[in-house]
Formats: sequence, structure tokens, C-alpha cells
Amino acid sequence: MTENATTIYRFRKQRGVNLGSWFVLERWITESPFRQAAPPAQSDYDVARGSSAKQILEQHWDAWITSDDWKWMNERGINSVRIPIGFYHLCGLDQAVLDGTDFQPFCGTFEGAWRRIAQAIFTARQHGIGVLLDLHAAPGKQNGDAHSGQTGSVRFYEEHNLSATLRALRLLVSYVKDIPNVVGVQLVNEPQNHARLPPWYSSTLGSLRSITPNLPLYIHDAWDTHQYAELAGSRNYWVIVDHHLYRCFTSDDSHKSGDEHAKSLRDPNQMTWFSEAANKCRGNLVVAEFSAALNPGSLHGDVGEQDRLRRVFTRAQLDLYERICGGWWFWTLKKEAGWDAGWNLKNATTAAIMPEFYGMKRLAHGIQRDTDKRDREAAKALHDHTIYWSRHPGHYEYWRFSDGFRQGWDDAYTFFTFGEGPSISEIGFEVEWIKMRREQHAANKGQSSNLWEFEHGLA
Repeated sequence: MTENATTIYRFRKQRGVNLGSWFVLERWITESPFRQAAPPAQSDYDVARGSSAKQILEQHWDAWITSDDWKWMNERGINSVRIPIGFYHLCGLDQAVLDGTDFQPFCGTFEGAWRRIAQAIFTARQHGIGVLLDLHAAPGKQNGDAHSGQTGSVRFYEEHNLSATLRALRLLVSYVKDIPNVVGVQLVNEPQNHARLPPWYSSTLGSLRSITPNLPLYIHDAWDTHQYAELAGSRNYWVIVDHHLYRCFTSDDSHKSGDEHAKSLRDPNQMTWFSEAANKCRGNLVVAEFSAALNPGSLHGDVGEQDRLRRVFTRAQLDLYERICGGWWFWTLKKEAGWDAGWNLKNATTAAIMPEFYGMKRLAHGIQRDTDKRDREAAKALHDHTIYWSRHPGHYEYWRFSDGFRQGWDDAYTFFTFGEGPSISEIGFEVEWIKMRREQHAANKGQSSNLWEFEHGLA
């Protein structure tokens, strides 16, 4: 079958960046929207309670990410963005999403957000960029940080807030499920782990799957990667686990240099937990937040030496993510003021901390479809497959291997030739792709105990 754009956007290796503080504001990234916020002036809720909130927010939404930003990302092979949003940004779709929440009085303030989010998705597609929509701020705030929409205590696990979050997610998924370049929806960002989280994840995933069988659903690991990798892996549908990897916040982080952090990331023995987690969720693991930031205790020397330490650290991260994960997103694209090569991707790129380009560049002359070469290579591979298994008594269906080989060849060509941007698309979620192809093959050619032969040919 010929794959449509939706499938390629969602299954390809996601190489991306967060568009931080566009809709869910963070004062350390963008100071100006807080200029008339109510105390403590740290969250969207504070801005909404302040003076001229609607005007301030809409001016910011319209100005923060520019056409030059989209062009900059496209030229560097960035094929995906993660856009953090709050449930209150959905009130332009249905104001009932605010019912019973602290944001209910502010529908007029936020009603213009969704139109701009929808435009962002459309603009991203014009640049060949996918969009992961991340519910960064849930009713009752799911973590203790101001970027969960409010300051104060975590009330997310109160029943009415869990229900309100589900309603918001159902609204969001219903609207975006058929948009080709929406690569997924993340249920909630960095929730504080709690006994109620696994059952809520399970019931919410099931509810959203009843709306669409195909849209990838992302869950954050709540800093317990193995627990939620097991939860995702136990589902017979596509669930992707998000882990955020930072090495700048703890006392242990401060006692290691950038070189030592890089060495740890490259040491298979120290990263066994990461690869094991990926295996538990069928390879459906991403790192949707990471950065070049290191604790001041990890840095030494002049600016050049500090940039070198950040460089070896980030390159070790990228090597790890490229090898094990289905995708990654740097935090964040840019900041409003000041130089910050740890958190600002544009600054980190200028300083050669992050690469100038991600993935493989598209060849100027393109890639030509060569079915004759495909068939010759398929015949060689089938010969080797047949010779090997003929030495082991049993029932085989060698033709399934041949079908798989041709399918895999055609899939690679389809991904490599997709789109018109400078970067080539590659299959990122390989196990899930093989699972999908196996199911299609069985439906078309019949069930068999030899479906493994199709898989061997495909892979």
C-alpha cells in the first residue's frame, strides 16, 4: 500500500524542538507577558488575573514564533515541534472545557488561543514539520511548577480535575485526530507521580482510543520510566513514553563535569535502565525535553571550554537518543532576552554546541525508484534465507520472506522521498511499524505460524 502523509509524519524519527513559552508561559523564557500580571506573576493564571491580559497574551501569541523561526527550523532538518498548551487554551473550541475550574472566569481572555494553535499546526505543515501537542497545564495543576498553569499545591488528582482533564483531552483529540502533521497528543506533562496516575492513564488512553485508533498517544513517565514503560508496553495499541533527561538540577549533577556526564551517557552499563525501558514499551520511547544546560559545578574554564563541555554532553545525548529512541525534542527554541547556550537552541547552534543539521540531507538529484534492483536484491536475500532454514527441518513459507523484503524496500523508498524539505524522513518507531505491516500482511495473505518470515524480510 502507498503510505499517506499522516502515517509518515507519525512513524518517522522525530527530531525536534519545543516551542516553549508560546502558549504556556514561563517567565524565565519570556519576561514581557508578565508585565501586568497579578502576584506572584509566575503563571498563565497570574497573567489572566492581571491588567490588559487578553491584549498582552494575543500580542505575544502573534509575535513569539515568526516566519523566520519556521524557516530556521526547516533549514536545519528539524522535522517536529512540541507545542505546550494548557487546557484553558481550548476554550475557543468549547468554553465548557473551563467549567468548574479556576480558569472559568477567563474564557474571554483565552478564547483566541485555539485559532492561533490551529494556525501554528497549518504553518508547520507548510514547512514539512510535524506537531506534538502537549497538555502542559491540566485542571488542578499536575505538578508543583508554575508552568502547569498556576502556582500553589497540586490538585490534579482530585476526581473532578481528573474528569475535567479527560474532557479536555477528548475535545483536543477529536479535533486534531485527522490532521496529517499532528504526530501525537501528550496526555499531560510531568505529572507528580501518584497511585491514581496509572489507572487514570489506562482509562484515559482507552477513552481516547475509542475516538481514534491511529493517533499516537504520549504519556510522561512521571520520573518512573520503567513503571510507565510497562504500562505502555502492556497495551495492544500505540502508546509512546516520554522521559525528560536533564543533568543540571541535583547535587549529584553538580559533582560531575560535562565530560563525566557524557561518559555516563555513552556507557552501556550506566544506561541499561534506559535501553531496558525502551524494550518494555516496544521501542516507543522518546525524550521530549532535554537541553545543553549543565550545573555551574559541572563547568570550568573560559567560555570556549564551557561550550566544549556542553558540546560533548549534548552530542552524547543525541547519539543515545538516535540509537534507542523514536524521537527527541530540545528545550527550547529561543528565549526573549540574553545569551543562553544551555537552553536556547538558536544560541547553542551558533556556539556549535548543537549540530547545524539533523538527520540525513536530501540528495539534490533525488532518489530514483529501481524495482529491478529491488527484485534482484530480494532474490539474493531469499536464496540466503532458504539455504539457511532448509538445514533446519520444519514447515516454512519462504514467499512471506520475499513479500516482507519487497515491502521493506518500498517503505524505505517512500520515507526517503517524502516531502520537499532538506532532510530525509526515516522510520523511527520500527517495532510499531513492523507490527502494523505484519497485521496488514496477515489480513491480506492469511494468518500463519510463519509470519515471522515476513518480519525477517521486512526488517
